[in-house]
Amino acid sequence: MTTATAPRPGASPVRLLLAAAVLVGTLFGTLLAAAGPAAAHAALVASDPKDGAVVATAPREVTLTFSEQIAMGDDSIRVLEPSGKRADTAQIRDLTSGGTVRYGVTLHSGLPDGTYTVAWQAVSADSHPVSGAFTFSIGAPSASTVALPDQQAGGGAVGVLYGIARYAAYAGFVLLAGGGAFVLLCWRRGAAVRPVQRLVVTGWIALTASTLAMLLLRAPYVNSGGLADVADLGALGDVLETKTGAALVSRLLLLGAAALFVAVLFGAYARRDDGGQEKRDLAFGLGLGGTVVAAGIAATWALSEHASTGIQPGVAMPVDVLHLLAVALWLGGLATLLTALHRVPDLERAAVLRFSRVAFASVVVLTATGLYQSWRQVGSWSALTGTRYGQLLLVKIGLVVVLVAVAWISRRWTHRLTEKTAVAAKAAGADGERDDAGAPGDIEERPEPEPVAADADGTRAGASGGAAAGGPERAAQLARQRAAVATAERRRARDADGERSGLRRSVLVEAGIAVVLLAVTTVLTSTEPGRTEEEARGAGAQAAATVPAGPSEISLPFDTGGENGKGTVRLSLDPAQPGGNEMHVWAETPGGEPLDAAELKVSFTLTAKQIGPLPITPDRIAAGHWSASAVQIPMPGEWQVKVTVRTSDFDQTTVDETIRIG
Repeated sequence: MTTATAPRPGASPVRLLLAAAVLVGTLFGTLLAAAGPAAAHAALVASDPKDGAVVATAPREVTLTFSEQIAMGDDSIRVLEPSGKRADTAQIRDLTSGGTVRYGVTLHSGLPDGTYTVAWQAVSADSHPVSGAFTFSIGAPSASTVALPDQQAGGGAVGVLYGIARYAAYAGFVLLAGGGAFVLLCWRRGAAVRPVQRLVVTGWIALTASTLAMLLLRAPYVNSGGLADVADLGALGDVLETKTGAALVSRLLLLGAAALFVAVLFGAYARRDDGGQEKRDLAFGLGLGGTVVAAGIAATWALSEHASTGIQPGVAMPVDVLHLLAVALWLGGLATLLTALHRVPDLERAAVLRFSRVAFASVVVLTATGLYQSWRQVGSWSALTGTRYGQLLLVKIGLVVVLVAVAWISRRWTHRLTEKTAVAAKAAGADGERDDAGAPGDIEERPEPEPVAADADGTRAGASGGAAAGGPERAAQLARQRAAVATAERRRARDADGERSGLRRSVLVEAGIAVVLLAVTTVLTSTEPGRTEEEARGAGAQAAATVPAGPSEISLPFDTGGENGKGTVRLSLDPAQPGGNEMHVWAETPGGEPLDAAELKVSFTLTAKQIGPLPITPDRIAAGHWSASAVQIPMPGEWQVKVTVRTSDFDQTTVDETIRIG
């Protein structure tokens, strides 16, 4: 059937859109397979000593600087000697000041030379675990028995299960809130339809089970533990004291209220007369209470994840709640509509039209809130294309565009179904005959044909005669036959309606795209936002430019001109910053042996500011080794270092080199 103004959408466009959805899903799967573990919100931007640094003497402590606030436990930073022995005191200090988030751990004294491993682990402010490791060396690099961890926090089997639980939680919320809203807003008679009831209850079960699973998996998830740690009740107690633990417990309490809502919706509400005032009052109460419960459940995500950190959290959290509610209305209603189209042949056209309007309003809200969230989490075009978060966001936007395009086709099928129903009603009579339920297109009870069976002498008998002849077993068989015939009739009636079949196919494509879209959204919530990643890169580059990699060292060859007057002076200044510094000087022969010079002096001069020379006479602490523990450098700059070496009463020389301080 075609018209000049509304050409009938055929199967070909639907197949093309379905193929496009499969292609997008394949590309998305490839993107996930190629990407590493999901990055969290906080990032390590600097450390002292820096990764790979070689320091002359053991530092008093190791410090780590992060891009945003984190939560650390008693054992979150570990420093290990080359032998694997613990080198730190396990006393973590919060050195945060101003806008700089820094933590440090004190080291033991008398540490041997060699390569040390620093392993750290924490929880970002948006509830995601962060971890890492790096090495530095004292004196010179050496072999180490310590192996860097090959699994990041949040990885492994626990990470996979936690990710599945997160997806199941979002899907359960969509079915629970969206299915209930579809019944109250679009199809009140659907409260008595068993397939719809099962769909909404399945959503409640999925959300409850996944929330319990995340609560049990939370401790091993953030601590890089194994599945056996799920049974650690002590760790579970620690989880309950965190922001994420409180959010999960709150969600469980709200799900208790949601269970009461579902029981009333599919119990007392479904049994009321359709036109009674009591049912309208009950619908109003369910709508108001359901909205409060759904918003509360959505807030458990907003209060513990990305929306609660970063810029404008006071605005971002309510916007995130609106975004989640709009997602549930659209996608949950879509799943309910698909269920009704497949299981209820006579779904009234008014319900489809109402959902079309609800879906349109949901898309408007999603667009407004999504634009704000995209600006807040990405912030720049470079972050949109140059970060993993931005790339996933582009995939999500593409899926939404395809979903809206398919929804447009579904809307046209809806209008064609409406036109067909109107024409049929007009042909049936000017008064628009109504069915037994009181509205055109409502579910009606059709008389079921009574199956027949052959009796012993080959004649045909009715169902009652067959039942009497065969007893209870025969009656059960006939009942199964009647059910099969009724089901076949309903399917024939459903498939004979071209408009309804076309709408069902397009809604099925929408639902398939929605499944992939929900997966992308789940991954986005556990990925470091593009704005944060770029800020961390900038902070890391600035820290690398301003913070030296441990002490600065220079080597100066010298020749005093006398016997045994040749050698090399090696000078180390720690931390090579304005203020107090520790200086060490070593004198060595060309063969690398200590050269015990008669006298050694050092001076510092900042030529650009005409400061100096600042003379320093270090103390001799061993053969060929001098040190000074209170070298005061007044300001940063390029300082000229002069070293005077005297090897005898008459043989002396001065060598110089420029060193960057600050």
